[in-house]
Amino acid sequence: MTADEVVSRLTSGMTLGIGGWGSRRKPMALVRALLRSEITDLTVVSYGGPDVGLLAAAGRIRKLVTAFVTLDSIPLEPHYRAARESGSLELMEIDEAMFMWGLHAAANRLPFLPVRAGIGSDVMRVNPGLRTVTSPYEDGETFVAMPALRLDAALVHVNRADRLGNGQYLGPDPYFDDLFCEAADAAYVSCERIVDTAELTKEAAPQTLLLKRSSVTGVVETPNGAHFTSCAPDYGRDEAFQKLYATSPYAEFAERFLHSDEHAYQSAVQAWQKEQRP
Repeated sequence: MTADEVVSRLTSGMTLGIGGWGSRRKPMALVRALLRSEITDLTVVSYGGPDVGLLAAAGRIRKLVTAFVTLDSIPLEPHYRAARESGSLELMEIDEAMFMWGLHAAANRLPFLPVRAGIGSDVMRVNPGLRTVTSPYEDGETFVAMPALRLDAALVHVNRADRLGNGQYLGPDPYFDDLFCEAADAAYVSCERIVDTAELTKEAAPQTLLLKRSSVTGVVETPNGAHFTSCAPDYGRDEAFQKLYATSPYAEFAERFLHSDEHAYQSAVQAWQKEQRP
């Protein structure tokens, strides 16, 4: 598929999961394609980074479900912060483990899963809709009943994939991209390069095959498609460009870099990088 074909299958009001972690291996080319559409009123489920910042600044998010929103080397995502401070989006902020078990519950088609995370913290106070559940066994322990984070669609980015939808990560961490895909009714995977199936395990262990074709709806080849987030070992985070993003007014950044298609974005980034050289 192309990125625009993926976005053509999305609609306003959807619950959209976005893989990656902070400013690491985010499906940014798919997010940029989403920004070129008129889709809005989204519930976004993400271990948030610039994906959330861009969509929030563009006014596309109605509700955000997250454990954090960070640029990693810049602790707090500034465009998300501005949206939150203005009250333009609803927030469900939960513990990282609660988030993971919410995806697990959805992937297993369960309404909820019990989890200790959150007990003894303010997470129940700031999320009054959460409930607890008591163990039916002798221990009688109380747990948070973490509701399933069911997704209408998921967007994730990996290093390699084949045309059938098998996806491979080559970096240090799988994050939770497999759970995002399994928790979704439709999952779209962007990758640095599409290769033949046999190539996936030619120089990498089978354990790197994170995504199974049975949970993937479509594959998009997007070289440098995680920019400006990292996609190790193919490339690291573009710290200089991330700083530009974090310190620029959104309208100014969008006018220069998001006004057209992905090719235009990559060209604009290269032009900016040349300007920075002495």
